[in-house]
Amino acid sequence: MPDTPATLDIARFLRRLQWGLVAFAALWLIALLAPILTPFVLAALLGWLGDPLVDRLERSGRSRPVAVTLVFVLMVMLLVLVVLILVPMVERQVVTLVEALPQYRDWFMETALPWVEARTGIEITSWLDPQRLFELVRAHWAQAGGVATTVFGYLSSSGFAFLTWMANIVLVPILTFYFLRDWDVLVERVATMIPRDHIGTVSRLARESDEVLGAFLRGQFIVMLALGAIYAIGLSIVGLNLGLLIGIVAGLISFVPYLGAATGIVLAVLAALVQSQGFDVKLLALVGVVFTVGQLIESYILTPRIVGDRIGLHPVAVIFAIMAGGQLFGFVGMLIALPVAAVGNVLLRYAHERYTRSRLYAGEGPKIVLEGQRSAGGIVLEDDIGSADGRDGRDA
Repeated sequence: MPDTPATLDIARFLRRLQWGLVAFAALWLIALLAPILTPFVLAALLGWLGDPLVDRLERSGRSRPVAVTLVFVLMVMLLVLVVLILVPMVERQVVTLVEALPQYRDWFMETALPWVEARTGIEITSWLDPQRLFELVRAHWAQAGGVATTVFGYLSSSGFAFLTWMANIVLVPILTFYFLRDWDVLVERVATMIPRDHIGTVSRLARESDEVLGAFLRGQFIVMLALGAIYAIGLSIVGLNLGLLIGIVAGLISFVPYLGAATGIVLAVLAALVQSQGFDVKLLALVGVVFTVGQLIESYILTPRIVGDRIGLHPVAVIFAIMAGGQLFGFVGMLIALPVAAVGNVLLRYAHERYTRSRLYAGEGPKIVLEGQRSAGGIVLEDDIGSADGRDGRDA
């Protein structure tokens, strides 16, 4: 059968349909295996992050097993150092928070709620009265019993969930070691499966994706640590009792632009109001100075020098990617949401590049302007085929 344009189009459509079905099957399989994929995803990310250092050690003359062992030991030592230094500090902050909970309750009931009621006219305090809550429970005992059954069922299954998390914690370092050791082998095997007529395009997109992911994961991780340290140290210096805990929380969620600072400001202002039992202008101003300095350092020093502008992920895209990943694949989806979004951004740029070079974007191309044809605004008028001397356009 001759290769006519119609048959070529049909063959191209069938190939694309085949790849679409493969992608759908892969997503369906990920959704099914999401509960057990967490340690594998974490280990793969750690292996990818550590592979450049392993390759650098190999180029310096060390063997692959020795380089992998050195990088793995370095990772473990960094983790142990963080645990030994950070965990006791966070534990003391949590104890401080628990001891201050009665103050937060009193401030909420005696200051915050009356202030809201005075300005909105909505009565809220009476609905939080324990006696009223007890009466509501008695009036809706059947529904309360159903909720209680659900809660107790969740608590009974939490033991299995705890054992699963412990198994994942044990698996992550083991899997990370194997990913570090065999990363280059895995990349070569994936490369051998790519169709040869697409190997150039896929290699280019893989390099760009690696650069984007490296800039994002490595750079953003450093920015998160730096911001957490700036916020925690600054809030502790200005005298906020929960400054360390609030700074760490704000730093950890700063991968979404402005969300970390906004959350930290809200928590720090609430903590300052409760701590001072009133409106302490000096403490609130110092809190504002800490977050202002942190944002200036991030915007003008950390992000331009460490992360750069190669990622191109809009804050709305970051939030959507995290929420969509969590909705579709749970915790695993949240882990891979931003890397997938970064790679997707590279693919979108490539698709845009192909589109701007396509016939759909450029049109049918310029037409030959015959002698004597009239034009309006640069557009050739098709009704004037002949020239002024009567020659037919086909003879021109």
